[in-house]
Amino acid sequence: MGNRRGFTLIEVLVSLAILAVATVALGSAYVNLLMTHDALRKMDGSQDDFHWARVALLAEPERTKAESGSDVILPDGRTARWRATITPSAVSDLFDVTLEVEVPPVSGSGELQHRTTTLRLLRPTWSTKAEHDERVASARNRMKKTREAMQ
Repeated sequence: MGNRRGFTLIEVLVSLAILAVATVALGSAYVNLLMTHDALRKMDGSQDDFHWARVALLAEPERTKAESGSDVILPDGRTARWRATITPSAVSDLFDVTLEVEVPPVSGSGELQHRTTTLRLLRPTWSTKAEHDERVASARNRMKKTREAMQ
C-alpha cells in the first residue's frame, strides 16, 4: 500500500470553523445591506424638499416677495409652497426669519407636510433706508454711551 495521506479530524474541524466565521460575516454584511436599502427606500425626502424652499428664500432679493412666499418646483416634479415671516433685529440689515414650508407627500396622496424653522439672515436688500439709518444711529449711540462709561 502506498502512502495515502488524508486530512486529520483537527484539520477538517478548523476548516469548518473558518468557513462558519466567514459565512456569518458575509451574512451579516448582506443583512446590513438589505436594511440600509429598505431605510433609504422609506426616507420621505422632506429634508431635501425643505432645502429647496430655503434656497428659494435665500435667492429672493425683495423683502415683500419673501414675506408673501412662492412656489418651488421640486426635482421630482412636485410643488412646495413656502412663505416667510421677517422681523428686523436690533442690528442693521440682520433679520429673524421664520420659514414655513408646505410639501405634498412623495406618494402623491395624503396630507401636506408642514415644516417651520427660524433663520437669522444678513440681508441689506431687505432693509428700507429709514430702518437702516435708524439702526445705524442707534448703534452709534450705544457705542458713544459705552465709551463715555469707560472714561
